[in-house]
Amino acid sequence: MVTTVGDLSKEDLNGFSTAENTKTSIVRILEQIRRFQDRIRKHIEDNYVDFIPNHTASDVYIEEGESLLRETEHLLKNVGSDARLALNSANIELSQCLEELREVTLGLKLSHRILKIDDIFQCLEESNATKEYLRALNLLGKLKCLICSDTSSDVDVLFQKCECYDTIKVRYHIQSNILQQNLQARFESLVQFSEKTFPSAKSVNLQVSKDISQLQDTVLALFEARYNPMKLCDFLLENCLLPIITRPVSVEYCIDKEDYFQINMSYSIKEANKCLRPSYKQVFMHVKSLFECLSNININVSSDKTVFGVIGNHIKERFIKLLIEECLMHSIPETMDEFQESTLLEDLKQFEQMLKDISFLEANTDKDLSNFAEKFNFLFQERFSVKIIESAKSIMQKDLQDMMVVCEGNTSDEVKSNKFLFPQCMISKSTLELTKLMERIMRQTTNSPDINSCYNELNIFLPVISTILNMYCCEVPKIHDKLLESIPQQSVLFYNNCMFLAHWVGKNSDMGIPTHSVLVKTLQATGLRIFKAQEEKQQKIILEIMKNLDVSDTHSIGSTPLKLIRQCLRQMELLKNVWLNVLPESIYNKTFSFILNDFFQDIIRRILCLEDISATVASELSELIGVILTKVPDLFKEKQEAFQVPSWMKIQQLQMILNASLQEITDQWCDGAGILTANYKAEELRHLIRALFQNTDRRAKALSKII
Repeated sequence: MVTTVGDLSKEDLNGFSTAENTKTSIVRILEQIRRFQDRIRKHIEDNYVDFIPNHTASDVYIEEGESLLRETEHLLKNVGSDARLALNSANIELSQCLEELREVTLGLKLSHRILKIDDIFQCLEESNATKEYLRALNLLGKLKCLICSDTSSDVDVLFQKCECYDTIKVRYHIQSNILQQNLQARFESLVQFSEKTFPSAKSVNLQVSKDISQLQDTVLALFEARYNPMKLCDFLLENCLLPIITRPVSVEYCIDKEDYFQINMSYSIKEANKCLRPSYKQVFMHVKSLFECLSNININVSSDKTVFGVIGNHIKERFIKLLIEECLMHSIPETMDEFQESTLLEDLKQFEQMLKDISFLEANTDKDLSNFAEKFNFLFQERFSVKIIESAKSIMQKDLQDMMVVCEGNTSDEVKSNKFLFPQCMISKSTLELTKLMERIMRQTTNSPDINSCYNELNIFLPVISTILNMYCCEVPKIHDKLLESIPQQSVLFYNNCMFLAHWVGKNSDMGIPTHSVLVKTLQATGLRIFKAQEEKQQKIILEIMKNLDVSDTHSIGSTPLKLIRQCLRQMELLKNVWLNVLPESIYNKTFSFILNDFFQDIIRRILCLEDISATVASELSELIGVILTKVPDLFKEKQEAFQVPSWMKIQQLQMILNASLQEITDQWCDGAGILTANYKAEELRHLIRALFQNTDRRAKALSKII
């Protein structure tokens, strides 16, 4: 029978003031403690050393031990305060008894702790058996405090030296692992994730129990037991979210089942076809369905964190990056009509708010989707510009030879008097297509009230026109370089194209096209450069033929010179066929006059170099010039345009001189006032007279008049 403080008589309590009575009380309590410790030692050895079944309930020992602790502490308190001061003459035996009491009390506390631990183990086993996982988790926490104390009290030191200490620790870890496994198994029965992979497809199934109480208790206990959610997070990202974003996914979300919510997804595992990329609306809808299916597990697992918040911490960075790069960036409109019809900004705002409402995203720190929304107008401008430039590049790749007449009926005279008119000529159809593309840009810039005002004021798309035209000047000569060099018609078409584009820029300069004046000059210079290169090439072809022309034989020039002249004329006839109806008439006449002038000059120079021209050679040269004068007018649309060739009159007069008498020549000179003076210098005419006529008094007289 345990004697408690309440069992002590009033005389006993008053007797604490005397050494004898105090000693008697201490001896009595020591005896009770020794007997109690013997029983406890046997209980501990049976359970934690020898592992012999002991069916005595530990709570009996605990109650008895707690009663003894209260009594000893009460005794120590009274002896250690007023009574001890009053018993200064207490004998040494009493002091020894007090010290022994302290030691036994320490042992009693140790015994009490071990009994407590044993009792909790028994309760833990019961909780695991009845699946009271939250209670079991709480018991494990208490065990940990009792077993793994960080303090260095005397009881802790003694406890760690006990034979049963290691066994208790092992048993604690075993129970902890059992609880973890039980919680995991229970969670997996309430929240089921499965996948099946086929040769070309995958099927994913998620089931979430509708038993909210049991499910949420399990989830809470699981997370309190330091559950590692990486497996769950990786499954959701790799098997659900990633395919939803990057490929067509068939999603069936079922809420009609009696016991659980279910979502089934199936999709191809072949390499994703970029053309089949799902729309952002589908992505948002499927992601929302996924989180709705999982909503029953989204409980608070700490004061500031939910389950979705924990999942978000692990995968939100990868998920948002994937969503932006593989979905949202590809959902930016490419045309103004698409931009005006797009609801992406509103939809994205709602989607982001949904993710914040379920705590997947943190309201104050996760700004990636908001930042994307803020850049939306700029991204649209960039996408629109890129699309336009890609379209322009595609147009520039087209064959220049596919041409059409423009500005039909605009004559050279009308163009001269009206700077807004472009002359009738032929341009590549692709050039007209390019101007229509740029006109659409201007219309979209000026007729876009739905774009925010600051963008509209800045005419954000007009710089694209400058980019396109500069690219035209740089890229088209590279794309068609071989044809521009080898085919004369290609060169003049490109020239016309550049002039047409320059005219278009000038006509639309009031629209605010950046650097329009520079663009006009660049286009004109580029077209002229290509045209001049072809013109020089044609001149070289003529000169290459003419270098074999030899009229120096004093007896007869033969048939070769005529053949060479006819070859040159045939070359120019070919050039006429590909240039006449392509170039503006004034440009054609000017260009041919330039080429023919060089041709005439070369012939005139060769004849003027002859020192002796016989009558036969003079006649042959006259015939040669006659062929030229007959054929050249046919190279122009209007024959009289041949008269615009600067050397036309000079070569005509040369033919006359070759057939004229001395008198006729001097009459045409007319003392420096005749028609010959317009094209010939006196020295040139004197040289011809010496070559054509023998040295006589008549020749000398004629030469004296040529001054």
